[in-house]
Amino acid sequence: MASPGMVMYESEFTQVQTVVDRLVRDANSKGVFVINKDGQLIAAGGDVEHIDTTSLASLTAGNVAATGGIAKLLKEQEFATQFQEGEKTNIYYQLVADKRVIVVVIYDARSSLGLVRLRVKKASDELTSVFETMSKKGPERAGADSPFGEITDEDIDNLFND
Repeated sequence: MASPGMVMYESEFTQVQTVVDRLVRDANSKGVFVINKDGQLIAAGGDVEHIDTTSLASLTAGNVAATGGIAKLLKEQEFATQFQEGEKTNIYYQLVADKRVIVVVIYDARSSLGLVRLRVKKASDELTSVFETMSKKGPERAGADSPFGEITDEDIDNLFND
């Protein structure tokens, strides 16, 4: 899930995963991750088997939150993109879907920052569309498909008061 008000079904996950897989290929990257701002991994693609994705997701969300704090100190809304350069590996972060979701691209010398930025721009438009559709449909679909959708607070109170 990307936020408490959104529910991701298989069709949306498939759309997100398709964008991720294409971005891995088009940006010539080692791996791509889509993470919500709470630090939960939504989708991943590329050579990610050797990466602790749970730690990566939570540390990325923490990094974005910390950078958001710095932005506020500088009277900025938020820094929508971040780039970190290592000796062998580089990381590019982009906030998408009204800054609710983080796209992370890990790449090396086989690619370039310019190529990654160009390909992430296109992918972010597609991801934003998917997440906007989810946020519009989420609350209605969550109740309709759930066996608990018709249970009210009063029903729960009555259950525990017997």
